[in-house]
Amino acid sequence: MKSALRWISAALVATGVSAAWSDPAFADVKIGVTVSATGPAASLGIPEKNTIALLPKEVAGQKIDYIVLDDATDSTQAVKNARKLTSEDHVDALIGSTVVPNSLAMIDVAAETSTPMISLAAAAGIVEPMDAKRAWVFKTPQNDILMATAIAQHMANHGVKAVAFIGFSDAYGESWFKEFGKAADLAKIKIVANERFARNDASVTGQVLKMMSQNPDAVLIAGAGTPAALPQKTLKERGYRGKYYQTHGVANNDFLRVCGKDCEGTWLPAGPLLVAEQLPEANPVKKSALAYKHAYETAYGAGSVSTFGGHAWDAGLLLQHAIPLALKKGQPGTPAFREALRAALEGTKDLPASHGIFNISANDHAGLDQRARVMVQIVDGKWKLAGD
Repeated sequence: MKSALRWISAALVATGVSAAWSDPAFADVKIGVTVSATGPAASLGIPEKNTIALLPKEVAGQKIDYIVLDDATDSTQAVKNARKLTSEDHVDALIGSTVVPNSLAMIDVAAETSTPMISLAAAAGIVEPMDAKRAWVFKTPQNDILMATAIAQHMANHGVKAVAFIGFSDAYGESWFKEFGKAADLAKIKIVANERFARNDASVTGQVLKMMSQNPDAVLIAGAGTPAALPQKTLKERGYRGKYYQTHGVANNDFLRVCGKDCEGTWLPAGPLLVAEQLPEANPVKKSALAYKHAYETAYGAGSVSTFGGHAWDAGLLLQHAIPLALKKGQPGTPAFREALRAALEGTKDLPASHGIFNISANDHAGLDQRARVMVQIVDGKWKLAGD
């Protein structure tokens, strides 16, 4: 654990965030966390939970308390957790949840209690369109449209004219269909099928047969975690020989394990963290991505790092940047501190993190640009940095 702490200290320096160590002046800063450590999204939530344990327990002389709850990939439980954390534990900020439906459900709680919330889910709808409620909400994963345009451009560069789409039958799938539809239209790619499946489905044979009947050049599977392997394995079983694309929602080793040989050759956009060591030295995210990778793998073992844990790490970095500024305006546990924390998050500029460089504004509570994505291919069961 001592070596892990040394890596974490080095990681904070590498990302441009430092902790000032002095006698505490105020009450503890409380951070409430709800992640999907069980249920269909457990392969995403577990590394997020593990990462929270690595975040510093003191920033700018203030002790930081993390209260971590599991919402079991259930939006109702996510709301219950958020209400407990804000009303009973009186947290100064919320981190979570892992998946889009849960995060969307938590927005009302964050707004009602004037508590800044940093989501670990991807859909742009979590922070857009900006309104009085979303003014309290931020997120660390890349927006769907940022990743969808990368897929559409890659498809166009590789001769794809027609694509079949299958996504989760929830807000994640709907957001991806909407955003990919925009990107495909600009790339002059026709979507010839639009199918859905649930995260806990055991079969998607009917949907796959409908997709294949349209003879698409490629398929895009808009799922997250291990459930996204099901459509691809079924397509392989049925003999589909076109190009396969997944979203950044599958960028972890559990997906590789479950999908196995059926995912060989698949393309996907991902945060730079996924292939951090393969990035050119000039890449502005390489140093900060490697800092998190070393911190996580020192604590949990070689090869254990996950891009989803990176989203939790980046939420921690945003708070480490914002807390010292907020302490100048108010005391933890008060409305003044929560508002100052929200304002400080909204003013984040040029903050290097594991997935990109954050520049947040009043109109953009995601704050990532094209530096937060790369195209990756699965080759020999491993992630390989790809070109255009």
